[in-house]
Amino acid sequence: MAVKYQDYYATLGVPRTASADDIRKAYRKLARQYHPDVNKSAGAEARFKQLTEANDVLSDPGKRERYDRLGAGWQAGEDFAPPPGWEDVRFNFRGGREGRGGGGGRRVDFEDLGGGFSSFFETLFGGGGFGPGQEHEEEWESSPGRGQDEEAEMTVTLEEAYRGVTRTITLTAGGIGGNVRQRHRRKSYDVRLPPGTTEGTRIRLSGQGAAGPQGGGAGDLYLRIHIAPHTRFRLVGYDLEEDLPVAPWEAALGATVSVPTLEGAASMKLPAGTQSGQRVRLKGRGMPRRKGEGIGDLYVVVKIMVPRNLTDAERRLFEQLSATSPFRPRPES
Repeated sequence: MAVKYQDYYATLGVPRTASADDIRKAYRKLARQYHPDVNKSAGAEARFKQLTEANDVLSDPGKRERYDRLGAGWQAGEDFAPPPGWEDVRFNFRGGREGRGGGGGRRVDFEDLGGGFSSFFETLFGGGGFGPGQEHEEEWESSPGRGQDEEAEMTVTLEEAYRGVTRTITLTAGGIGGNVRQRHRRKSYDVRLPPGTTEGTRIRLSGQGAAGPQGGGAGDLYLRIHIAPHTRFRLVGYDLEEDLPVAPWEAALGATVSVPTLEGAASMKLPAGTQSGQRVRLKGRGMPRRKGEGIGDLYVVVKIMVPRNLTDAERRLFEQLSATSPFRPRPES
């Protein structure tokens, strides 16, 4: 008899080449949709259990690798190809207690396991059951499951990200994986951000996610860091950018100008003939890189400004310049 199984990839709606992040996002989206506390329709709870089982396997690199070895051409409902060491195992889905089958192969009674396919896959994926060369015990219990990982977001200022900071964040604990009491329990965390934290950095708080079922260990909490927009600086990776207004004569003649940085003002030499929009680099004035890999740079973008309201003297000088200068910013038509 050929044994048929659900395709975990199809369950989550992701391709077999999906990344761990793709799998996590797909599971979280569907779990919220079908969680029994949210969805009261018939079949929602069963669907949620399928999603959880699929996520438990595909989110674990070791389990996923073993699952993929069950057959490279799997589709939903395709016949199962047993992994090495399980070729002589015979399966009985109607119960019965026949022990070993003919020819020396072992017989596994799914009715006795009590969990159907889920229990069977726990034995394959190291869930505390039996493996090749072991007898199936009469008393069999699955290990408590680990709680779900959860995510939250935190926004900090650019100065805090630059220097590092310890912030206290208060969140509702438990998430979709906990019970009602857990989901309404608020908890505060002291989160330390190292200097050089950049946009999108994820910080892991071990064991602070949803509590596991049946007393299992809690999942992890991941904080995704966002950096608030700054009035002067723009963050590009570990580099910073800022606009620097300069006068026409500073750009034309050259000048030494003062440039704001996150560590205070710095002097910068503006070469003669500098053009509007030109970028000038101040090396090592950006964000510190992680793990001692140096410091990013600060790029100053020159913006040539002209006075809006000319004095009589300024007007005469500009008129004189216009009359005597051969410079033409636009080609003759």
